[in-house]
Amino acid sequence: MNRKLMSSIVMFAVGLGLGIVSRLLDIYAQNLGEVFSQMAIWILFGTLISIYSKTAKKAALNVFPFCVGMLITYYAVAVMTQGVYGTNFIIGWTLFALCSPVLAVLAWNSKEKGIFPGVIRIGIVAVSVLSSILLFDRLRIYDLVIDGMLVYFLFFKKVQRH
Repeated sequence: MNRKLMSSIVMFAVGLGLGIVSRLLDIYAQNLGEVFSQMAIWILFGTLISIYSKTAKKAALNVFPFCVGMLITYYAVAVMTQGVYGTNFIIGWTLFALCSPVLAVLAWNSKEKGIFPGVIRIGIVAVSVLSSILLFDRLRIYDLVIDGMLVYFLFFKKVQRH
């Protein structure tokens, strides 16, 4: 099987699994569920998938199925468990998933040298921080940990590019 397709299938499966886990944490471990219901953790996951992909194209082809898989199972489990979820959240997360290939390419390019990649790095961290404040009312301790991890991986951690 083609390696490009294989990694996309693996990322889809990982997304499916994390969607289930995320929804079950919402139900059974609300503190952890709160972490996985916010945007910052998904920005971190998408960024990590992107920067560790071999090419920008592979980043897009890995992040999109990851996001789609997560959405499918999260809302499928929500329906099966008669969970509360709003149409605005479904629309918002769907738009996020649809934009994810472009965001993945930007994230991949953030590890290159130059001013534009530096602006992208700052933008990723800023969006993560602002999403916690604007969409979810405030920064929490776990947001600071997640954002700290983003700063580490974007600004300090070296990524091997061939």
